Amino acid sequence: MNAFLQTALSFPTLPWSVLFTVAVLYWLVAALGVFDLDAGMEGESPLADAGGMLTRLGLRGVPLMLIVLVIAFFAWISTYFFQLYLLDPLFSGTLRTLLGSAAMLLAAIPGLLMASLLLRPLRRFMLKLTPATPPSLLGKVGTVTTAQVDAEHGMASFEDGGAGLLLQVRAHPPDVYPRGERVVLLEYREADNSWRVISESKFNR
Repeated sequence: MNAFLQTALSFPTLPWSVLFTVAVLYWLVAALGVFDLDAGMEGESPLADAGGMLTRLGLRGVPLMLIVLVIAFFAWISTYFFQLYLLDPLFSGTLRTLLGSAAMLLAAIPGLLMASLLLRPLRRFMLKLTPATPPSLLGKVGTVTTAQVDAEHGMASFEDGGAGLLLQVRAHPPDVYPRGERVVLLEYREADNSWRVISESKFNR
């Protein structure tokens, strides 16, 4: 047990140990209803602008903190065993620090690959469970809330007479709408539960 803790709580495994622990604690607290799980989708998350990468990995629509959890878990495993069987027994001093830093960074690669492999089926399942947005919203005007809206990712808020709606929206290429741009809902896209939008200025021409 002491050897396990010594490896897990020392460089280069420690940063991944911390991230994995934070992700696990997040989901434990979320299970108690303290966090809104929808906040982990993409919305106003600090990583919302990474949407292009999530799309390429096939993870668009999967809760962000679930992706973080899986990446951190497999990165932690990679770093832990590299440190235990290679780094600690064979290297020391400056060389150990350099190799440890490289291992810490490169461990994200198997983490990303495993997250993509394991969570893609979950994404398809979640899209099937997501209820279609009522077609009565066609023509509503809203405001872009992410850094931008393009053909692949973006979100906008719309008034519905209540708490409001935060919808996934897509622009028609090559249009790109920045944060704060007012857009109009034109078409619902069932394939990825998003809306095709156009700027209000173009719509009113």
